[in-house]
Amino acid sequence: MPHLTDEDIARSAHPARIENVADMLGLNESQVVPYGPAIAKVRVPESTPPTPQSKLILVTAMTATPKGAGKTVTTIGLGQAFGRMGLRHCICLREPSIGPTLGMKGGAAGGGRAQVQ
Repeated sequence: MPHLTDEDIARSAHPARIENVADMLGLNESQVVPYGPAIAKVRVPESTPPTPQSKLILVTAMTATPKGAGKTVTTIGLGQAFGRMGLRHCICLREPSIGPTLGMKGGAAGGGRAQVQ
């Protein structure tokens, strides 16, 4: 097997279409505002009560460090764990690590074989 760089692996990934992701999450067409084939905003009516099984986990940090605070990699790790447990889940990353693109810190949002889609 040839050695592949993180960039080779990332470029070979094929993101799922946002319609398929919305369907897997049980969202209807009126709740999804697509921004291209792989990105969307989700509208959840305020009148929608959470179910007893619903949970929200917020990953945050107080201070930044030169190598990053680890929020992106922690969030992705949680998502992978939920997937291994067979739990339906959704991850939202706001401005994830840009390491693979600009060669700066982190790298959790697109390097190696752990692809975020």
